[in-house]
Amino acid sequence: MNRRKNGLRLTDDEAVNEDILQLVAKWKLPRFSNDFIEMFASLYRLSQQDINSGDMTLFKRSLAELRYAQKVFAPYRHVKKICIFGSARTRLPAKTYTCAAEFAKLMTEAGYMTITGAGGGIMDAAQQGAGAEKSFGLNILLPFEQHANEVIRNDPKLVTFRYFFTRKLTFLRETNAVAAFPGGFGTLDEAMEVVTLMQTGKARLIPMVLIDEPRGTFWKHFVQYVGEHLMGDKLISPEDFNLFKLTTSMTEARDEILRFYHNFHSYRYVGPYLVIRLQRALSEHKLEELRKEFASIFSPPGEMFQRDALPQESKETEVAHLPRLCLTFNRIHFGFLRLLIDRLNED
Repeated sequence: MNRRKNGLRLTDDEAVNEDILQLVAKWKLPRFSNDFIEMFASLYRLSQQDINSGDMTLFKRSLAELRYAQKVFAPYRHVKKICIFGSARTRLPAKTYTCAAEFAKLMTEAGYMTITGAGGGIMDAAQQGAGAEKSFGLNILLPFEQHANEVIRNDPKLVTFRYFFTRKLTFLRETNAVAAFPGGFGTLDEAMEVVTLMQTGKARLIPMVLIDEPRGTFWKHFVQYVGEHLMGDKLISPEDFNLFKLTTSMTEARDEILRFYHNFHSYRYVGPYLVIRLQRALSEHKLEELRKEFASIFSPPGEMFQRDALPQESKETEVAHLPRLCLTFNRIHFGFLRLLIDRLNED
């Protein structure tokens, strides 16, 4: 049983609840005290369940990994970042290697920091291009193949994970864009998870580019397969192809990412509305065009309008000045929502 007190999800033991409340009160937290209270209550409930050493190891290490990763990234929270995925086995003189280094350098010049899996191959190339100062490494402990590359090996921005799921969560949570170069099962897993999470609304929409070397066919053939079999068999929808862009040009890949944030800033849900923060307000003519073009993604009553920040956003002072585009989004057609973002960036 989970008891609620003053809106908090607590335990069914009043004495334990009082101990938790007193402990957190002693910390005199300026923010999130209620969240810590509920976390302690959750830990207590866990202690009362039938658990074994494997369960405890999983919970303990997962929390420790996520906490440490948050500490590493926190000082850079307001700097845009790009995740670059690709094979650990790619070596010079492979063209893909030099392309990854070139692309990372272009993104660094555009003001982005680079996040990789910290290994060799494409990851090493990307961090060579970005430089240690502008790099993060999210390493994974494996019995073979994966060792931190020399660029990031002794850098304080290197985080080592035991679990793929905590590593993947950190990749997507901390990045503003994703670029995938050719790779093996790991690269395909990472790239398709990003697409899946965006397609289902479990991750925010961000620009994603699949990058082949000039005249390369790795991602070209993959996208052809997806079109022929997944879309051909109606396992996905045509709109899902809006979630990524295929290119063989490093500058085109960079421009695709930068264009995404030309006018679009961010979004969140407030009550019945999807609230999109913009750099600049739209003209009435543009707004009316968007209402007509994207009517199919509205849920009743089918609203789309502009305004300033909503009262529920009052604590987000860093974006309080931005104009808002509010719409009643059906939370289904995320491929079309990605296309809407492209339209917002045309002005």
